[in-house]
Amino acid sequence: MRKEENLINRFHQREKEQERNYRIRDLQVRVIAADGEQLGIMQTRDAIRLAEDKELDLVKINATSNPPVCKIMDYGKYKFDKQKSEKEAKKNQKTTEMKEVWLSMNIGQHDLETKAKSALKFIASGDKVKVSLRMKGRQQAHSRIGVDVMHKFFDIVKDVAQKEKEPSTEGRAIIMIIAPIKK
Repeated sequence: MRKEENLINRFHQREKEQERNYRIRDLQVRVIAADGEQLGIMQTRDAIRLAEDKELDLVKINATSNPPVCKIMDYGKYKFDKQKSEKEAKKNQKTTEMKEVWLSMNIGQHDLETKAKSALKFIASGDKVKVSLRMKGRQQAHSRIGVDVMHKFFDIVKDVAQKEKEPSTEGRAIIMIIAPIKK
Protein backbone atom coordinates (compact mmCIF):
# COMPACT_ATOMS: atom_id res chain seq x y z
CA MET A 1 0.00 0.00 0.00
CA ARG A 2 2.82 2.39 0.88
CA LYS A 3 4.58 1.78 -2.46
CA GLU A 4 1.40 2.61 -4.36
CA GLU A 5 1.06 5.91 -2.49
CA ASN A 6 4.68 6.80 -3.26
CA LEU A 7 4.16 6.02 -6.95
CA ILE A 8 1.00 8.11 -7.05
CA ASN A 9 2.75 11.02 -5.30
CA ARG A 10 5.68 10.86 -7.73
CA PHE A 11 3.29 10.74 -10.69
CA HIS A 12 1.41 13.82 -9.48
CA GLN A 13 4.67 15.62 -8.76
CA ARG A 14 5.85 14.96 -12.33
CA GLU A 15 2.47 16.04 -13.63
CA LYS A 16 2.86 19.42 -11.87
CA GLU A 17 6.32 20.04 -13.30
CA GLN A 18 6.60 21.78 -16.64
CA GLU A 19 7.65 19.74 -19.63
CA ARG A 20 11.27 20.34 -20.53
CA ASN A 21 13.91 19.07 -22.93
CA TYR A 22 13.19 15.52 -24.13
CA ARG A 23 9.84 15.32 -22.32
CA ILE A 24 8.38 17.74 -24.86
CA ARG A 25 6.50 15.49 -27.31
CA ASP A 26 5.38 18.10 -29.86
CA LEU A 27 6.93 18.04 -33.34
CA GLN A 28 7.21 21.83 -33.65
CA VAL A 29 7.44 24.57 -31.04
CA ARG A 30 7.65 28.36 -31.01
CA VAL A 31 10.96 29.19 -29.35
CA ILE A 32 11.88 32.21 -27.22
CA ALA A 33 15.55 32.78 -26.38
CA ALA A 34 16.84 33.33 -22.83
CA ASP A 35 17.01 37.09 -23.44
CA GLY A 36 13.38 37.20 -24.65
CA GLU A 37 14.11 37.29 -28.39
CA GLN A 38 11.63 35.42 -30.61
CA LEU A 39 13.46 32.70 -32.52
CA GLY A 40 10.35 31.53 -34.37
CA ILE A 41 8.83 28.12 -35.03
CA MET A 42 11.25 25.20 -35.34
CA GLN A 43 11.47 21.44 -34.90
CA THR A 44 11.56 20.40 -31.24
CA ARG A 45 14.79 18.43 -31.62
CA ASP A 46 16.48 21.51 -33.16
CA ALA A 47 15.26 23.68 -30.31
CA ILE A 48 16.56 21.18 -27.74
CA ARG A 49 19.92 21.07 -29.49
CA LEU A 50 20.06 24.88 -29.49
CA ALA A 51 19.32 24.94 -25.73
CA GLU A 52 21.97 22.27 -25.04
CA ASP A 53 24.56 24.28 -26.98
CA LYS A 54 23.95 27.16 -24.58
CA GLU A 55 23.96 24.72 -21.60
CA LEU A 56 20.36 25.63 -20.78
CA ASP A 57 16.97 23.86 -20.83
CA LEU A 58 14.07 24.08 -23.25
CA VAL A 59 10.95 24.58 -21.09
CA LYS A 60 7.35 24.48 -22.34
CA ILE A 61 5.75 27.72 -21.17
CA ASN A 62 2.35 27.62 -22.90
CA ALA A 63 1.04 24.20 -23.92
CA THR A 64 -2.36 25.44 -25.13
CA SER A 65 -1.20 27.58 -28.05
CA ASN A 66 -0.58 26.13 -31.49
CA PRO A 67 2.35 25.41 -31.76
CA PRO A 68 3.26 25.33 -28.04
CA VAL A 69 5.54 28.10 -26.76
CA CYS A 70 8.89 27.04 -25.29
CA LYS A 71 11.60 29.15 -23.74
CA ILE A 72 15.32 28.52 -23.42
CA MET A 73 16.24 29.08 -19.77
CA ASP A 74 18.07 27.71 -16.74
CA TYR A 75 15.25 25.56 -15.32
CA GLY A 76 16.89 25.08 -11.90
CA LYS A 77 17.20 28.83 -11.39
CA TYR A 78 13.67 29.40 -12.70
CA LYS A 79 12.24 26.82 -10.28
CA PHE A 80 14.20 28.31 -7.34
CA ASP A 81 12.99 31.86 -8.13
CA LYS A 82 9.40 30.63 -8.47
CA GLN A 83 9.52 28.88 -5.07
CA LYS A 84 11.09 31.97 -3.51
CA SER A 85 8.37 34.28 -4.88
CA GLU A 86 5.60 31.87 -3.76
CA LYS A 87 7.10 31.78 -0.28
CA GLU A 88 7.28 35.59 -0.21
CA ALA A 89 3.66 35.88 -1.36
CA LYS A 90 2.56 33.42 1.30
CA LYS A 91 4.41 35.40 3.97
CA ASN A 92 2.71 38.65 2.95
CA GLN A 93 -0.74 37.05 2.83
CA LYS A 94 -3.04 38.04 5.67
CA THR A 95 -5.42 35.36 6.87
CA THR A 96 -8.60 36.19 8.71
CA GLU A 97 -10.17 33.63 10.95
CA MET A 98 -13.84 33.18 11.62
CA LYS A 99 -14.56 33.16 15.35
CA GLU A 100 -17.97 32.26 16.73
CA VAL A 101 -20.12 33.61 19.55
CA TRP A 102 -23.25 31.75 20.68
CA LEU A 103 -26.32 33.54 22.03
CA SER A 104 -29.67 32.27 23.29
CA MET A 105 -33.20 33.60 22.86
CA ASN A 106 -33.63 34.58 26.52
CA ILE A 107 -30.13 35.92 27.21
CA GLY A 108 -29.85 38.59 29.90
CA GLN A 109 -28.48 42.06 29.19
CA HIS A 110 -25.30 41.51 31.21
CA ASP A 111 -24.61 38.17 29.50
CA LEU A 112 -25.18 39.85 26.13
CA GLU A 113 -22.62 42.53 27.03
CA THR A 114 -20.12 39.84 28.12
CA LYS A 115 -20.52 38.02 24.80
CA ALA A 116 -20.15 41.34 22.98
CA LYS A 117 -16.91 42.02 24.88
CA SER A 118 -15.42 38.73 23.66
CA ALA A 119 -16.58 39.52 20.11
CA LEU A 120 -14.90 42.95 20.39
CA LYS A 121 -11.62 41.22 21.27
CA PHE A 122 -11.90 39.05 18.16
CA ILE A 123 -12.70 42.05 15.96
CA ALA A 124 -9.81 44.05 17.46
CA SER A 125 -7.43 41.28 16.37
CA GLY A 126 -8.82 41.51 12.81
CA ASP A 127 -11.01 38.38 12.80
CA LYS A 128 -14.58 38.04 11.57
CA VAL A 129 -17.21 36.91 14.07
CA LYS A 130 -20.11 34.59 13.37
CA VAL A 131 -22.89 35.31 15.83
CA SER A 132 -25.17 32.29 16.18
CA LEU A 133 -28.39 31.80 18.07
CA ARG A 134 -29.83 28.27 18.40
CA MET A 135 -33.63 28.04 18.71
CA LYS A 136 -35.11 25.14 20.65
CA GLY A 137 -38.65 23.75 20.49
CA ARG A 138 -41.35 26.45 20.51
CA GLN A 139 -38.73 29.20 20.10
CA GLN A 140 -38.72 28.43 16.37
CA ALA A 141 -42.21 29.88 16.10
CA HIS A 142 -40.92 33.21 17.47
CA SER A 143 -37.76 33.73 15.42
CA ARG A 144 -38.35 37.50 15.35
CA ILE A 145 -37.37 37.58 19.05
CA GLY A 146 -34.06 35.97 18.12
CA VAL A 147 -33.51 38.55 15.38
CA ASP A 148 -34.20 41.30 17.95
CA VAL A 149 -31.52 39.76 20.24
CA MET A 150 -29.10 39.86 17.28
CA HIS A 151 -29.88 43.55 16.67
CA LYS A 152 -29.32 44.34 20.36
CA PHE A 153 -25.98 42.53 20.16
CA PHE A 154 -24.98 44.51 17.08
CA ASP A 155 -25.96 47.81 18.73
CA ILE A 156 -23.30 47.09 21.37
CA VAL A 157 -20.50 46.43 18.83
CA LYS A 158 -21.56 48.78 16.00
CA ASP A 159 -18.79 51.31 16.76
CA VAL A 160 -16.02 48.91 15.69
CA ALA A 161 -17.86 46.34 13.54
CA GLN A 162 -19.98 46.22 10.44
CA LYS A 163 -22.54 43.64 9.37
CA GLU A 164 -21.20 41.44 6.63
CA LYS A 165 -24.32 39.29 6.67
CA GLU A 166 -27.65 40.37 8.11
CA PRO A 167 -29.31 38.09 10.69
CA SER A 168 -31.01 35.26 8.80
CA THR A 169 -32.76 32.08 9.85
CA GLU A 170 -31.05 28.91 8.67
CA GLY A 171 -32.89 25.87 9.99
CA ARG A 172 -32.94 26.03 13.80
CA ALA A 173 -30.31 28.78 13.95
CA ILE A 174 -30.18 32.50 13.33
CA ILE A 175 -26.80 33.57 11.97
CA MET A 176 -25.19 36.99 11.56
CA ILE A 177 -21.61 37.68 10.46
CA ILE A 178 -19.80 40.83 11.58
CA ALA A 179 -16.36 42.05 10.54
CA PRO A 180 -14.02 44.89 11.48
CA ILE A 181 -14.87 48.22 9.89
CA LYS A 182 -12.71 48.81 6.79
CA LYS A 183 -10.78 52.04 6.94
